[in-house]
Amino acid sequence: MKFGISYSTPYHGVDPDKLAAYARHAEECGFESLYVPEHIVLYPGATIGSFAMPPSLPYGDPLDCLGFAAAHTSRILLGTGVLLLPYHHPVTLAKRLATIDVLSKGRMRLLTVGLGALPGEAQAVGVDYATRGRRADEAIDVLRLLWEGGEEGVSFAGEFFAFENLSSFPKPYGVRHLPIHVGGSSRAAARRAGLRGDGFFPGGALHPDERAVQLDLARKTAVEAGRDPAALEYTRSASMDISEEQVAALAEQGVTRIVVSSGATEPDEQRDQMSAFAERLMAASAS
Repeated sequence: MKFGISYSTPYHGVDPDKLAAYARHAEECGFESLYVPEHIVLYPGATIGSFAMPPSLPYGDPLDCLGFAAAHTSRILLGTGVLLLPYHHPVTLAKRLATIDVLSKGRMRLLTVGLGALPGEAQAVGVDYATRGRRADEAIDVLRLLWEGGEEGVSFAGEFFAFENLSSFPKPYGVRHLPIHVGGSSRAAARRAGLRGDGFFPGGALHPDERAVQLDLARKTAVEAGRDPAALEYTRSASMDISEEQVAALAEQGVTRIVVSSGATEPDEQRDQMSAFAERLMAASAS
């Protein structure tokens, strides 16, 4: 089992010293990866499910935060949980992601993308909320096309994006393209993961039966698309007090990575929580 940890800027804040210390200690503890979430804008009345989103939540840009964290670490992988893909232009995004990957020497490897659940956020960036799924699918194709293309350039003609003979350099560090994991708690997200993703990271409070259905759907979709379902990584979030028995149960379900987060806001307490988690679970998992 791989263990990641998230740094939620709306909860933990955007103090650079705290973010750097959090990332460094996570690396020292042996966490595989550091995840940062995204919202581009909020507004009064924004809600996700029953949760009201206070407009003042300090959502830092996840890629800027990860680039900053990379400069203060040397091994930990970088992830988004999730990047709202329909709200980014893939030509620009391909450049940003490849640059972070090169500067971090190949650590921008857990890009997880989702659609977003706030109609006002889509409207703010000029995206039709109803078409964001199709837009995300196209964006994934564009990202990979640009990363894999050479000096001769690549062309694309889609519903949302079109260009001719474009070259995008630098390339990702030592790979043809960066892995793209798909986040989301819907069957559409599961199908997207099977069809286009390198991994599936469902969120939300889903019933175990629905989780099983979605994972099976992702794998079946991969098979139908001629892809290897066994290559699809399966990531889940969990509480930091998760037990060894619960980790084993998730592994039985096919989970390959668990992402936790410190509930503390002060650095000393965060360090203690990470250290205790690593000593309790990660050392045993490594052995």
